[in-house]
Amino acid sequence: MQMSYAIRCAFYQLLLAALMLVAMLQLLYLSLLSGLHGQEEQEQYFEFFPPSPRSVDQVKAQLRTALASGGVLDSSGDYRVYRGLLKTTMDPNDVILATHASVDNLLHLSGLLERWEGPLSVSVFAATKEQAQLATVLAYALSSHCPDMRARVAMHLVCPSRYEAAVPDPREPGEFALLRSCQEVFDKLARVTRPGINYALGTNVSYPNNLLRNLAREGANYALVIDMDMVPSEGLWRGLREMLDQSNQWGGTALVVPAFEIRRARRMPMNKAELLQLYQVGEVRPFYYGLCTPCHAPTNYSRWVNLPEESLLRPSYIVPWQDPWEPFYVAGGKVPAFDERFRQYGFNRISQACELHVAGFDFEVLNEGFLIHKGFKDALKFHPQKEAENQHNKILYRQFKQELKAKYPNSPRRC
Repeated sequence: MQMSYAIRCAFYQLLLAALMLVAMLQLLYLSLLSGLHGQEEQEQYFEFFPPSPRSVDQVKAQLRTALASGGVLDSSGDYRVYRGLLKTTMDPNDVILATHASVDNLLHLSGLLERWEGPLSVSVFAATKEQAQLATVLAYALSSHCPDMRARVAMHLVCPSRYEAAVPDPREPGEFALLRSCQEVFDKLARVTRPGINYALGTNVSYPNNLLRNLAREGANYALVIDMDMVPSEGLWRGLREMLDQSNQWGGTALVVPAFEIRRARRMPMNKAELLQLYQVGEVRPFYYGLCTPCHAPTNYSRWVNLPEESLLRPSYIVPWQDPWEPFYVAGGKVPAFDERFRQYGFNRISQACELHVAGFDFEVLNEGFLIHKGFKDALKFHPQKEAENQHNKILYRQFKQELKAKYPNSPRRC
C-alpha cells in the first residue's frame, strides 16, 4: 500500500515537472517569436490602438522651452528660427504632410487636419513682432483645445532676425483667453486674420518660402510638401502608407501627386470620381493653368483623367522631367533641400525639382490621389515689386543651374 502511494506521488511529480517544462518551452518560443516579429506585431497593435497623445501640460512645456531658447538664426542671418513649438511623435517610415504659411493663412490648417490622417508639419512665418506674438498665442490655444494638434502636428516659427517671440502669459486676458474648444479657436482665428497670398505681406520683409519648406520637412523620410491652401484627396495618406509599406522599391523615385485648382471652394472633391465630374464642367482645371501652364503641363492631365479607375494607389506612368515642371511629389531618401536663396515669388520650387532630376530621381505619376487648390490662380496685375522679385529669382535660377554642373559632375542630366 505504501509502495503504491509512493509510486503515485512520483508519477504526479513527474507529470508536474513535464507540464512545467512544456510551459517554459512555450514561453521561450513566444520570446523568440516576439524577437523575430516584434516590430510587425507592434505596428499591427498601434494600427488599432494608437499611442495616447501627450498631455496638454507636456505640449505647453515644449512650447515654453522652444520659445525660451531664443531661436537660432538661419544661414543668411536674416531670419530667426524656432523649431518645435509643437512636436509630435512620428514613425520614421511615415509620410509627413509638410506645409508653410503666414500667420494669416493658418486658418487653412483645419481643412488639412480633416483630410490628412497622418502627421503634419507646418512652418509659420511672422513678418512683424505683433504677428510673432499672435503665432505663439495661437500655438498655445491650439495645443490646449485641439487634440489632433497635440497628437499629429509639429509646428515651427520663423520671424525676421530682429524680432524675438515671447512665451504667452496665460494669465493675461487676451483674444484667446476665453476660448473653450478647437472650433472656437479656428473661428476666432478667422475673425482676427486676413487670409491671402503668403508673399503679399504688405511689409518690406521677404517671405522665405524655401526656408519654411525645408524646416517643415526636416527629419522626415517620406514627405509631401504642399502649399497651405491646398487639400489632398481623401485617403491619400493611407494609400501612400500601404503602397510604401508593401515595397522598398521607391528609393530614387518622386511619386507625383497631380495638382488641380477649383473655381469655388465651397465643397472640395473627395475622390477622383467627384474631381472628374467638376473637371468636365470647367469647375476644376489643372494647377497653374492660367498662370504658368508649362509649370505643370508635363504631368499630362489628359492621360491622367482617362486612366481606368482602380481601388489601390500606385504609380501609373513615368514622365521625364523638363524645365519648368514643378510637380508636387512624395519622395524619400536623399532628397535635395530647397535652395533658401529663393524667396518671395518665382523659381523657388522649379529649382528644387530641377536638382531632383539632376540628382538622378525619376518622376512617376500616381493614378488616384490628387491635390486641389482653393480657387483659380490667374495672372496677377503687373506690380513693380513682384516683377523685380521674379526677375531677381530668374537670374538666380540661371546661376543655380550652372552650380548644379559642379555639384553633380558625373550626372548625365541637365536642366
